Amino acid sequence: MSVPLYEAKAELFRLLGHPVRIRVLELLQEGPMPVRDLLAAIEVEPTGLSQHLAVLRRSGMVTAHRDGSTVVYALAGGDVAELLRAARRLLTQLLTGQSELLSELIKTETGAP
Repeated sequence: MSVPLYEAKAELFRLLGHPVRIRVLELLQEGPMPVRDLLAAIEVEPTGLSQHLAVLRRSGMVTAHRDGSTVVYALAGGDVAELLRAARRLLTQLLTGQSELLSELIKTETGAP
């Protein structure tokens, strides 16, 4: 029995529903990074980062390869980066709308036209 598309989408958003995972994906947009660089950029315990990287790897959003004793992570494809760009555009639109609403509320409180 296949999973309905809306459930698969909900699972994708649950996967992305943690700030550490989003930050990892944002950092990897700049290119492949070793774990030590990810740890330096994200304030999280090594075991916590390891767990988040494992989730992202199992989901197919990131890939990992060894370079000697170093594990290097990369985005699995351009679609992940495009999803993050789309999220940024959506947030910009939402926050712009909120800013405009706040300005309107402030105007009405001060009696400005």
